[in-house]
Amino acid sequence: MSGQGPQRRLLGSLNGTSPATPHFELAANQTGPRCLEVSIPDGLFLSLGLVSVVENVLVVAAIAKNRNLHSPMYYFIGCLAVSDLLVSVSNVLETAVMLLVAAGTLAAQAAVVQQLDDIIDVLICGSMVSSLCFLGAIAVDRYLSIFYALRYHSIVTLPRAWRAISAIWVASVLSSTLFIAYYNHTAVLLCLVSFFVAMLVLMAVLYVHMLARACQHARGIARLHKRQHFIPQGFGLKGAATLTILLGIFFLCWGPFFLHLSLMVLCPQHPICGCVFQNFNLFLTLIICNSIIDPFIYAFRSQEL
Repeated sequence: MSGQGPQRRLLGSLNGTSPATPHFELAANQTGPRCLEVSIPDGLFLSLGLVSVVENVLVVAAIAKNRNLHSPMYYFIGCLAVSDLLVSVSNVLETAVMLLVAAGTLAAQAAVVQQLDDIIDVLICGSMVSSLCFLGAIAVDRYLSIFYALRYHSIVTLPRAWRAISAIWVASVLSSTLFIAYYNHTAVLLCLVSFFVAMLVLMAVLYVHMLARACQHARGIARLHKRQHFIPQGFGLKGAATLTILLGIFFLCWGPFFLHLSLMVLCPQHPICGCVFQNFNLFLTLIICNSIIDPFIYAFRSQEL
């Protein structure tokens, strides 16, 4: 991918990195605002990707090996780990290939490099879409387990879970193929941004509703123990903190990337927006960080795992 990747391809450039320390540069027209560009060293990017790969491989292996974890909830967590694994592997693979090509170590025809670039782009985009989908699926699964506890096992059955998982993977592959094929159309970027907003709203509504139900349940327990003030307050604060961390990490890690896509639609030539475009590598690094954090939020907190 070229150094001006965001305008040429949907996923932009991954190899336009320079020294690690933030530095200021003028915008391209030399008359715009001074921009803060945070450069991510290739070594750091690759290291984060490898850490994510190891973590998510452990999650997938644990779920696959232990029969006690063969339930819809853990299958959704395992698929999220596979998605995060693909996000990391595809980004690391693309960075490694571009570095080898730039160094002259990997000699290949331009057409071959372009085909490889297209394949990796589809893998990156598809894994991002599937990762967001499985985050939403986990939220829905937890919502059903709380609000339909008595009917949960009849609603969320293994066949239904497998159908949902298959539908997510097929939709992710098809949508990513279309996104890459028509990357220069505004509708593609609008669809991606709308999808992110929909997932954010879905997760926020479901988790806030779950928190409200949990606080209501805690108040009922407190009344039974005649400690109406202590238990609900402490429980509510803990639940609110957990909710803030969960949604905050999701927004902070994914938000900048989709802000970048939004600005490509709204102000592709504006100097201030150009400052945002210069930090595209940082936004991809945040997505890799999300792949590192997800196992701690959804998997490693489980006693079984």
